[in-house]
Amino acid sequence: MIIAMFTDSYWPRVNGITVSVDTYSHALIQAGHTVIIVCSSYPDAIDMKGTSPHEESGGREPIIIRAPSFPLVISNEDRIAKIHKMLWVSKQLETFHPGIVHINSEFVIAEFGFYYAKRHNIPVVYTFHTLWEEYIGNYFPAFLVPLFKRIVRRIFKLALKRADAVIAPTDQAAAIVRKYKTKKEIYVLPTGIDPKHLTPNQLQVADFRGIMEQMYPPLRDRRILLFAGRVTKEKNVGFLLGILPKIIEKHREAVLLIVGDGPYLADLRKECERLNLNDHCVFTGYLERKDLGLAYAMSDIFVFPSLTETQGLVTIEAMCTGIPVVAIGSMGTVTVMNGDKGGFIVQNDEAEFTARVLNLLEDSGLYRAKALEAKRYAQHWMIDAMTVKLVEIYKETMNRCGADGK
Repeated sequence: MIIAMFTDSYWPRVNGITVSVDTYSHALIQAGHTVIIVCSSYPDAIDMKGTSPHEESGGREPIIIRAPSFPLVISNEDRIAKIHKMLWVSKQLETFHPGIVHINSEFVIAEFGFYYAKRHNIPVVYTFHTLWEEYIGNYFPAFLVPLFKRIVRRIFKLALKRADAVIAPTDQAAAIVRKYKTKKEIYVLPTGIDPKHLTPNQLQVADFRGIMEQMYPPLRDRRILLFAGRVTKEKNVGFLLGILPKIIEKHREAVLLIVGDGPYLADLRKECERLNLNDHCVFTGYLERKDLGLAYAMSDIFVFPSLTETQGLVTIEAMCTGIPVVAIGSMGTVTVMNGDKGGFIVQNDEAEFTARVLNLLEDSGLYRAKALEAKRYAQHWMIDAMTVKLVEIYKETMNRCGADGK
């Protein structure tokens, strides 16, 4: 099968959509399919460090078509493809004759995908990745939020109207899609986890921790509470700084390790200084995927306060390395953790979150049980099984639309 994936976000941009597209594209290739990824170009001048963790594997790679783009005003990390390049992209794709189009975003690159599919009578699968309505308030003044929410709703409705099938990563995301009263087939399919960089051996972990402790002395001989992800307001990372003093009041050896980059990082650093937490809080910025796996494995507890996750797969990544999770039970995180599997789901409440972290720090038997449960539970989320389901979705969609899918 030849699949054309369209996404407004791809390497070097680091976010969940990028990881999902990258992970599935390589898994599809491993399964014998051909994948073309259409995305925006990123000038070399932009200081963005994200790269695919598969680049060094030496295996087959997806074919990448990058459309010329310009910067997005509200985010210097994001690019918008130039709309007049639609025909140029279409001609590039005609060389490969894809049998299905898979759209992973809602903006200009998505329009390229819908245009190509309509022009060539190819079925379209659309994945609903992002709760844009929830994010708008973090990027625009309050008086503009209602206007942009209406715009986002219209864009989303238009995507649903033109798609032949819709993928939602969780039941909660599927419920949001249904609120738009679409009659299209809706499949629930999360992004699978590639365990390649999430199962390091003890020697690798020890060496990495030694390097990290040299770079960041507050990590030495400490119990590490890890947050990993995009550092944005919607991730609610400031919540962790709010509970950290209560944790170190009982456990001076605790330290919060924040791995990731984003527009809210500078504000968090300032808040850390204001709260006099510099000896108990470490910011590493972006880490490559292989190093992120080591960061998980060297930590004691994964702490995840995000309120707007469509998936929350970082919780499963952490579990895969054998550490328990404490997370706020919101949106996709609820589905992913399925109750208290591999840790604890809590309310958006500082006292409850703190109590669960302290339970794990103080009860070694509970900690061992949750760590073992985490590692076992993560096995249900491996990418190979999810990819089989994705191919089935492609085939069912093509059959409904009368496509041959060659």
